[in-house]
Amino acid sequence: MENTENNQLNYLLHLADTSMILGQRLSEWCGKGPVLEQDIALSNIALDLLGEASHYYELAANLQGEGKTEDDLAFLRNERDFKNLLITERPNGHFGDTIARQFYFDIYHVLLLNELKKSSNSEIAAIAEKSLKEATYHAKWSSEWVIRLGDGTEESHDKIQKSILDFVDYTDEMFIPTTWEKTLIASGEMPDITTLKDKWTTRVNQVLEEATLTVDFSKSRKLVGGKDGKHTEALGYILAEMQYMQRTYPNMEW
Repeated sequence: MENTENNQLNYLLHLADTSMILGQRLSEWCGKGPVLEQDIALSNIALDLLGEASHYYELAANLQGEGKTEDDLAFLRNERDFKNLLITERPNGHFGDTIARQFYFDIYHVLLLNELKKSSNSEIAAIAEKSLKEATYHAKWSSEWVIRLGDGTEESHDKIQKSILDFVDYTDEMFIPTTWEKTLIASGEMPDITTLKDKWTTRVNQVLEEATLTVDFSKSRKLVGGKDGKHTEALGYILAEMQYMQRTYPNMEW
């Protein structure tokens, strides 16, 4: 595969893997949510993300050729082949941890999809336009929960404050391009993610202020590597569970 196509494939896999892994994480809440309504909300958000991932995997499989399918890309690749953002593989923790992780990602996701719907690739644009409607709801939901917990009881405030701080180190990766992303940005084949940082920070701070929460983004440790296949041990556990059936019974179909 030529370098141009390889870069395009990397980007499609990054988009797909990010949504897939976060969707898988959220699905772990099914039957364990704090109240029934939010249990269902978390499951629905997971399904939205898995649906978005499926569309990107399909495009990636078509680009790669070799007879690959979207299922091959989701279930038959190893850890180092996955290109998801590190924040999406972080453990769920308690409800406040999940909300903080989701909130940071959702604000970024909306900004990214707004750019992707302008893509010269009509298929990516179509996926982004459909997904944007869902992501907008996700951002509204997670923002409202950040405010509710932050401006709630002393205990809920303290817990969500710690959660907001704990995930800060994983947020810079959203806006730091890899070598292959820089090439795609220069050619206009993907949006310049570096320009989204200020908008993201402004929107995040608006919500945090209403929630009476504080964070200093300048102190972030800027943990990166996920987009180049360098992950935390958490991803291995996710894939072991997610890929078990396909690896145990190859080529099985429902």
